[in-house]
This record gives sequence, structure tokens and C-alpha cells, in this order.
Amino acid sequence: MIIQSKRVWVSGQFIPAQIEVVDKKVKAVLPYGSKTVDKDYETKRIVPGFLDIHCHGAYGFDTNDANEEGLRNWLKNIPGEGVTGLCPTTITQSVDVLTGAVSNVAKVEQEGYEGAEILGIHFEGPYLDMVYKGAQPEQYIVPPTIEQFKEYQKAANGLIKIITLATETDEDFGLTHYCNDNGVVVSIGHSAATYDQAVLAVANGAKSMTHIYNGMTPFNHRNNGLIGAAFRFRDVFGEVICDGNHSTTAALNILFNSKGRDYTIMVSDALMAKGSPAGSKFIFGGNEIEIYPDGSAHLTSTKNLAGSTLRLNEGLRILVEEAQVPFDAALNACTLNPARLLKIDDRKGKIGAGYDADLVVLNDDYSVVQTYCRGKESI
Repeated sequence: MIIQSKRVWVSGQFIPAQIEVVDKKVKAVLPYGSKTVDKDYETKRIVPGFLDIHCHGAYGFDTNDANEEGLRNWLKNIPGEGVTGLCPTTITQSVDVLTGAVSNVAKVEQEGYEGAEILGIHFEGPYLDMVYKGAQPEQYIVPPTIEQFKEYQKAANGLIKIITLATETDEDFGLTHYCNDNGVVVSIGHSAATYDQAVLAVANGAKSMTHIYNGMTPFNHRNNGLIGAAFRFRDVFGEVICDGNHSTTAALNILFNSKGRDYTIMVSDALMAKGSPAGSKFIFGGNEIEIYPDGSAHLTSTKNLAGSTLRLNEGLRILVEEAQVPFDAALNACTLNPARLLKIDDRKGKIGAGYDADLVVLNDDYSVVQTYCRGKESI
């Protein structure tokens, strides 16, 4: 298969080019018009596939549900917003529920599925802080132990690739060290850590921060907190929910200006409510949530934010058009940077020979024309 456009994203710029795909990979990137093509997208933008490394579910499915068909339906339909790879994300719950959740992802991953690729599991909780727990059910929050995490990883068949952890609760950074030594990214989140505690967490292996601005100690010029750490740690990755609700577009701009184009990661933190109309109510982590007209999800009991229904192509639009983040930095945030964090940037996050043929064709209004998941048309 060969497709082409006068705007293909290569090496941080749009160029006229053809993309030749063979056996799910990009075989070659050729000058525009050099060969007969299967599809000419003319002036539409072709960019790498989007990667969402923090997302709980969509279309009525939540990762904790442990429902095979729900997961398959999510993976099959999510390319409609340009996503070609994701990390199904858990929420704090009982041992039985979490074990079932990660086992379900492992089973589907082994048996096969259509659509976006499972990049691994993001294990958010249960090792979190009680004050900054957000919508995580406090009755299931527990201190971290290596022994328990090993059991979860065994049930997941080694698929847990990211863990969100309140590192200040990790005695002597025991689990942080274990995860770092075994290829699991430790991300500081839902945490009451001070700036100084964050420095030590990074020194002991933490490599990212979970949904910056939310679920963490605030910034003050004399008490810098985790938000201050996010600004200061230029070579530590940081997720941010780019829906304009979890933080203002000005705050998004400030974060990108601080961290630059190489370490900020756009995430949706999307819930099972994604794809449902405003007013819909769901149970998330044992708590009832309601979808507001702006797409945000709130606990019905406290009205606090509980997550989003963000589509990643819309997140890209918000970053560029509203937050005034440069296009290359915004695109890196949902392509190359998450690939680098997961150490899969040798096959994901770019358009180039040898990379997976994960491609998104965008209109100028950021709507998705077509998504190719490993070379296959997926919408």
C-alpha cells in the first residue's frame, strides 16, 4: 500500500511525501508523486498515530470491569479519534477486582483483537495518598509492597508498564527500585509529596508524574510542591490532561513552556463515559459520576472532577489553537514522548522506515479522516 499527501509529518516538519507500507511497517518514505498510490490525501495532514498512556475506558467499558468484549470494542473504536496505541488504566479497588482487571487485559492481548494496540497496563493505585486521592476509593488505598505488586504483575502476564504511586508512602523507595529494575515506569501521582521528597523519588528511579496539576501538592513560591517539581525537573516526563477543564489553557501553556517539547505527555484520563451524552451517570471505582455539558466527569456526591471524556484529536486542537503550544511540541506530546517513556520509540511515535505504520490523516479542523493501525484502515 502507498498513500501520499503534500503534508506528511517527517522530522518535525510537514513535507510532500509518499508512505509505502509493507507487512504493517513503513517500508519507505518517498518523494510525493514518485509512484502510483492507493490513496492521495492531497493537502490533508498525515501524522504519527496517537498514543494514550492513561485512559480508563470508553463506550461504557472500564478497565476494572474485566469484560473481554468491552475491551475489544474500545480498542476497535478508539482509532476514530486517531489513537493507535493505549495503556488500559486501572483505578484503586479490591485485590480481586484489580487482579481480574489486569488478567482480562492480558487475556485479550494474548488472544488477539482489532484496532489500537495494547501498549501495556497503567496501574493507577492502590498505592496512593488519602488527601490527594481524587476519585479513587479511599477504602482500598493501601501501602505499597513489592510482594503484592509481584502478584498483580504475574496476573497481568508482565503487562504492567506504568504504575502511579505516591512515592512518599513507599518505604525506602522499595517498590520504586523494584519497578525501575524490572522495566516498569514509576510515575508520581495522587501524592502529597513535598518538592524535596519528589527530588529523592526521581533520584531513586521515578521517571514521570501523573496528570500534572491534578492530585498533587500545589505550587507556592516558598513551598514548591509537586507542581513546582514538574516545572523544575526538565528531564522527567509529565502527563497532563489537555481538555481545558482539568487545568486552564494558560496552565497548559505554562507547563509546555517549562518542560519543553520532549518531556510533556498528553493523556485523556478518559472514563467509560467517553462517547456518552451529557447527563449520563456511571459508577467509577464504586462512586457515582456524572458527565457535564463540557465533557468533564464529576463525582455526584462532591461535584469534584473525576476524569474526562477527552478525544485525543480534540486535545491536540486545544493545545495548538487555544493553549498556543507550538504544533511540534503538542504533537510530540501524544506521539513520540509517550513512546520514549515506554521505550518503544524504535517502532512508535514517528513516520519513518522501519516504524509501525500507525498513521492519522487529519483535516485542518483536527477531525480524523482515517487512522491506520499497523497499516490497516481502522475507521
